[in-house]
Amino acid sequence: MNIQQFYEYCLAKKGVTEHFPFDENTLVFKVGGKMFALSSLVGWEKGEAAINLKCDPERALELRAEYEGVQPGYHMSKKHWNTVTVDSDVAQSLLLEFIDHSYELVFKSLTKKLQAEIEMTA
Repeated sequence: MNIQQFYEYCLAKKGVTEHFPFDENTLVFKVGGKMFALSSLVGWEKGEAAINLKCDPERALELRAEYEGVQPGYHMSKKHWNTVTVDSDVAQSLLLEFIDHSYELVFKSLTKKLQAEIEMTA
């Protein structure tokens, strides 16, 4: 996966917006104003691409035990976030599933009203 594929995949989801709330290097994708994916642009440029993704706490532990490319979230809550190294032992299809899972977790945490608004505008 390259940065363009990551960018397009995230932005194609309903209600997603992109932001740089921390600095000009950290690309953040949000749904309903809440983060579900973030990544360092410099990391991609250096060939050290990694993506922080929200994850169910139990599943996060299982994934970390199974894949070297899945680590506790860098600069994030270690319980709820994983850092997934791109082009590691995590296949691209699985990485896309992780992005979907993160998006769904955050989307489901939104108010019913906000979920409905996002569904209607998409």
